[in-house]
Amino acid sequence: MSLPVTVQITRDVDPGAVTEVEDWVARGQSIVAGFPGYLGSGWVRAHEDSTVWHMLLRFSSEDTLRTWADSPQRQAWMAEFHSHVREFRHVKRTGIEGWFDTPQDDAEPDVVPPRWKQAIVIFTGFYPVSALANYIVGHAVPQAPFLVKILLVILLATPTMVYWVLPWTTRLYQPWLNRPRRTRRRPRRSRSRDAEGSPEG
Repeated sequence: MSLPVTVQITRDVDPGAVTEVEDWVARGQSIVAGFPGYLGSGWVRAHEDSTVWHMLLRFSSEDTLRTWADSPQRQAWMAEFHSHVREFRHVKRTGIEGWFDTPQDDAEPDVVPPRWKQAIVIFTGFYPVSALANYIVGHAVPQAPFLVKILLVILLATPTMVYWVLPWTTRLYQPWLNRPRRTRRRPRRSRSRDAEGSPEG
């Protein structure tokens, strides 16, 4: 059984063509959505003025990813904006790795979702899957030893999470996961005694 593949692409975008590139990305997402094995995609910038865009593309296997990568549809789509978009990092990961992380070498610090958000997304998928797997195993083999039941639950829950539930939940929560963190500015305290004790403020 092939593992799902996540492709992480970092591109430098012409700041004068942001709107056009956003439309170009949306067209690409519409095109790739029609290919077999497509699990989801998205893009994020650390802040509105950033020219570095991090794009994620997920497929069910290496073969389905290769079909998209070699397709004439993709070649035509890529040729549309080659003068406005420069790709300078391309990372491919398999399995569960890469569902949340984005490349750090050229990224601003707010791109990667915090771990507590990742934990919530995994929990919202794992809890119902685990409950359903326990229910199925408990009714299918009620007399089985405890450790055997646990093994069967894991065998049911793990591929369900990796192939179906985790791709769906990360796509569902993507706007929330990629929301930039708010930075709080601490008020500066004056070191001057006159400033600290002045009634005039």
